[in-house]
Amino acid sequence: MKTKILIIGPSWVGDMVMSQSLYITLRELNPNCLIDVLAPAWCRPVLERMPEVNEALEMPFGHGEFNLSGRWKLGKSLKSNDYTHAFVLPRSAKSAFIPFFAGVPNRTGWKGEMRYGLLNDIRADRTVFQYMVERYVGLAYPKEVMMDKTEFRTIKHPSLRVDEDNQTDCLKRFNISDTPIVGICPGAEFGPAKRWPEAHYTKVAETLIREGNQVLLFGGPKDNDVAQLIKGALPEELKERCFNLAGETSLVDAVDLLAACHTVFSNDSGLMHVAAAVGANIVAIYGSSSPKYTPPLSENVQMVNTDIACRPCFKRECPLNHLKCLTELSVEHVIKAYRDLPQLGH
Repeated sequence: MKTKILIIGPSWVGDMVMSQSLYITLRELNPNCLIDVLAPAWCRPVLERMPEVNEALEMPFGHGEFNLSGRWKLGKSLKSNDYTHAFVLPRSAKSAFIPFFAGVPNRTGWKGEMRYGLLNDIRADRTVFQYMVERYVGLAYPKEVMMDKTEFRTIKHPSLRVDEDNQTDCLKRFNISDTPIVGICPGAEFGPAKRWPEAHYTKVAETLIREGNQVLLFGGPKDNDVAQLIKGALPEELKERCFNLAGETSLVDAVDLLAACHTVFSNDSGLMHVAAAVGANIVAIYGSSSPKYTPPLSENVQMVNTDIACRPCFKRECPLNHLKCLTELSVEHVIKAYRDLPQLGH
């Protein structure tokens, strides 16, 4: 009987990218398996760039929406797909209903909200693994050998396919030349406690442009104002080499444009993980979060943070109202990290 796997995917861009390491592992363990991923509609462009994924299925419910009857109908509609295994990556009870209603015989996930019965292969304590990607990949193995088989340094990193034709079209659309390109991702959907100050990013952008680079500012519509502040604060003669793309590209276009950058400076955000998965060098800037939990999965990374006593707090907003974990992380520190990237040959 062919192994057919249903993944209940995460709802954040970065988590979805990191989950590819699980799909790679599942295919290594069973090369002929089929993997379908049920996830929000916005995930489809990312999932379609993962060669391990057979089909991206749309999760029709909003984040946090319970809708038990809707989940029952969706589960019943998937029953005819004859899935043999399901892996439920979110920890909520509602995320486990769909494979249960679909009659998937083997349903694996970490212990969460009242999921006994909904899952029949429950892993008790996710904190046995330090990194989120380990918690995903560990589910691929039987619980008896999970700890022995899952090791951070041997996990295969996400690798998103790049569409070079679309990349060329995007560069032409925004009048970006073929001189070296650096990306900056100044936003963070999680909250302000992850966002390095825009004035600091402006100084980084100025330094990079004066060294002969073009700078692309990435993000969603909510990041457009911050990106415009960065560009607007540049000396007038440098502005034509800085491109505010925040809110101007689809996610799939951002994937291909990030792949055109030799280096990407980013807060701890979904786009940071996308940039790592398309092979860019990464300077990862951490405020309230920690590289000891969700580092960019690449060999070509420099991670920077302050060492003040209150971080990491993992809060969306600074509980002490000072954001020193970000404001006291100097431009000089970040530029030094950039120059220390081995791929740049400085």
